[in-house]
This record gives sequence, C-alpha cells and structure tokens, in this order.
Amino acid sequence: MSNLTIEEKEAFMLEAVNEAKKAEAIKEVPIGAIVVLDGKIIGRGHNLREQSQDATAHAEMFAIKQACATIENWRLERAQLFVTLEPCPMCSGAMILSRVNEVYYGAKDPKGGTAGTLMNLLKDERFNHVAYVESGILEQECGTLLSNFFRKLRDEKKVLKKQKKD
Repeated sequence: MSNLTIEEKEAFMLEAVNEAKKAEAIKEVPIGAIVVLDGKIIGRGHNLREQSQDATAHAEMFAIKQACATIENWRLERAQLFVTLEPCPMCSGAMILSRVNEVYYGAKDPKGGTAGTLMNLLKDERFNHVAYVESGILEQECGTLLSNFFRKLRDEKKVLKKQKKD
C-alpha cells in the first residue's frame, strides 16, 4: 500500500512526463520513467530504441540502471518507479528482479501492458517478489502525449506518400 499523497504521485509522474518529452524531442516514442527512493529521484530514463537500434532501450530500463548505480545496489526494495505507459513484459521483469517496491503508471497499454491490462506480472505471487501497482496517475496527459505523437507520425507519412506520388 502506498504512503504517497495524490499530489506527490502527480508531481513524480510529471517528472516522468518530462522524461517522455525528452524522447519526443528526438523523435522517439514519448515514454519516460523515474525511480524514487526516500522522496528523491535516483534514476531517470526515456525511450531510445530508434536512436540506439536496441529493442531493450526502454525508459524503465534506463531509470532502473541509473537508480542501481546511484545507490550502488541492484536491490531497489524501498523504491517507487513512475512510468508514463504501463510496463511491458521485459520492464515488468526488470522491476521484479530489481525488487522495485511500488510501480505507478499513467496510460494503459492494451497491446503490451503487463501491470494489469494483459496480465499482471508485478502481482504474480509465483515470483519471488511482488510490487504494489497503481495505474491512472495523470492518465489523460500521458495518453495524450502518446496519441499526439502517433497522430503526427501518421500525418507525416501521409505527406511523404503524397509527395512521392506528385
């Protein structure tokens, strides 16, 4: 169970949104994540799959790596992770393996979400670690960021297609 107020959750999610905007600025899918320990941000990340051509270059992975380096420990047992989009199986697995205590996300991912939508790996008691999960933190803002990004991408593709015909 979370001890954070809604104001604290929203303030931390805004930090994750800021990370997502960094991704968007370089034409990456705008997903951002942060890791918090004792009220302080110890890890940040945003998507870099296109830049790196690395399928594992997800926001959560960078935030977890940075958090572990910051505290010089692979265990994030008292940490909270905030991410703008529901985690995928890989990122949920990393959260389980790093023992993240609480996970908060904004928008649901109906195609790949494993923190409640398709399944909930983070609450599956067959694993050696279970995390508290809460969805819908700044859901509209997180979802709009993604929707606008993909709409703009589709519009750009239409323009390019039309230019090729002319």
